[in-house]
Amino acid sequence: MNHQAAPAATLAETAHKKSEIRKVAISSWIGTTIEFYDFLLYGTAAALVFGKLFFPQTSAIAGTLAAFATLAVGYVARPLGAAIFGHFGDKVGRKKMLMLTLVLMGTSSTAIGLLPTYQSVGILAPVLLVTCRLVQGIAIGGEWGGAALMVVEHAEVRNRAFWGSFAQIGAPTGVLLSAGILAIMSKLPPDQFEAWGWRVPFLFSVLLLVIGYVIRSSVSESPLFLEAQRKAAESRQQATRVPFVEVLRHPGPLLSAMGIGLGAFVIQAVMLLFGLSHAVSVGFERSQVLEVQTLGSALLIVMVIVMAVLADKLGRRPVVLGGALLSAAWAYPMLGLMNTGQMWALMLAVGVGTVAQAAMYAPLVAFLTEKFKLRTRYTGASLGYQGAALIGAGFTPLVATALKDYAGGGTGLVSALLLGCSLLCAGCVYFSRESQHNDLSQ
Repeated sequence: MNHQAAPAATLAETAHKKSEIRKVAISSWIGTTIEFYDFLLYGTAAALVFGKLFFPQTSAIAGTLAAFATLAVGYVARPLGAAIFGHFGDKVGRKKMLMLTLVLMGTSSTAIGLLPTYQSVGILAPVLLVTCRLVQGIAIGGEWGGAALMVVEHAEVRNRAFWGSFAQIGAPTGVLLSAGILAIMSKLPPDQFEAWGWRVPFLFSVLLLVIGYVIRSSVSESPLFLEAQRKAAESRQQATRVPFVEVLRHPGPLLSAMGIGLGAFVIQAVMLLFGLSHAVSVGFERSQVLEVQTLGSALLIVMVIVMAVLADKLGRRPVVLGGALLSAAWAYPMLGLMNTGQMWALMLAVGVGTVAQAAMYAPLVAFLTEKFKLRTRYTGASLGYQGAALIGAGFTPLVATALKDYAGGGTGLVSALLLGCSLLCAGCVYFSRESQHNDLSQ
């Protein structure tokens, strides 16, 4: 009887683990979708209407710059959120921090949909906008690290990148959702879209918040974190007092993580955030650009999963390196195609750029979390990822818009920016060790 009970127990345990990792992965996907829907919705709205509604006293280009500056505020706050939530995530658990970030993001996004414009309350309008964006940034800064660790620390070594990709596809799914809703709303007459149409997607955050909270409350805490807590209690070891300080004391993994993550964020910012505003300026209809962005996000979801599977088979380095080199090679053709004003050219530019972004983006959950020790992993992986996001996505639309203005409307300098950042990413990957088989319990 005992000989038969053991295999049965083993099979039951294996089935439970598979069921749990699927639930955790879906939870991370839906949770990050909701948070990135809220966060990236702001970027699209900033490119389309925020300059006119919240900064009307400036010229068109200055208004766009001001709107992108408020976009950057959210990215500046992301490392702060990474440090705060990373600290408590490494001390009290991943799940609790994920619940809190979801509530913060949902409430701040809903508040944006209710904000008065400059015409109604003057300077108070952009102040409130920046405040809401600051809260969004702090929330998203803690979101990614928790979602990534929950999936990776539940997964087996052989498919960590695949399961980790569910946290990554939350961002393009959020873009897909936000761009799709905005594409529908943008079909309104311009005066109605500016008056109330842009608010609807932000107010939709209330419903998403409720759905996300219910789903996330049902998943279990990271088993590696729980085991580490149990061992520490048994041996009466003191946990790392300030994980942030320990990460900075040994900055090599952090700097490596930031450099590796840079490429995916820069091409995203040039292709979608800057590219959205630029494409409208060269003659594309607003609805056309949003439709292409929606199709590109759908393609990115598929390609992220494909690239993650390759990262489990070939390793993280070759996949990310290939994407960085493709991004460098595509830097000038991509914006050149956008400048033609032809729909097929815009679709080709975004399509190839999306493949390059996916190759750099898909393995990041596994690649970055595998670089850090268990006791500082939430803090280290979050800071690395959000540091790359701050530099690559936070300031790139602002810098790219300024470079375009400096060049008299040309995009050559913007392409040079993308080329340089892609090569920097490739260099960081080349000099980084493969981490595919690292033991995450250490």
